[in-house]
Amino acid sequence: MRDENPTVYSTSTGRICPKCGKPVDQCVCRKISARPKGDGIIRIFRDSKSRKGKTVTLITGVPLDGQALHDLHSDLKRLCGSGGSIKDGNLEIQGDHRDTVFNELKKRGFQVKLAGG
Repeated sequence: MRDENPTVYSTSTGRICPKCGKPVDQCVCRKISARPKGDGIIRIFRDSKSRKGKTVTLITGVPLDGQALHDLHSDLKRLCGSGGSIKDGNLEIQGDHRDTVFNELKKRGFQVKLAGG
């Protein structure tokens, strides 16, 4: 049975992972990727749901993590000349930039598909 109040800090080891109970630098939970690995294809959508009618370009299935994902997102935003964010490993770029993003990702060697409307 899981402890109601797990230890999250110890003076001898520092921060402790509440899931596995090991020190954060030895945590096995972080080694397991939170994002499921897809089929290797990046899909580019145009989406406006729950955004008050504003259109965004949604990029899913990018096989990068961490800093590489942030660098790619920054490059794409700069190329499109707009803002955006990363949510749950999906890249969002404000506006309809599907063709621009498609061409850039294709040029970088990714397998890309246009999806949705």
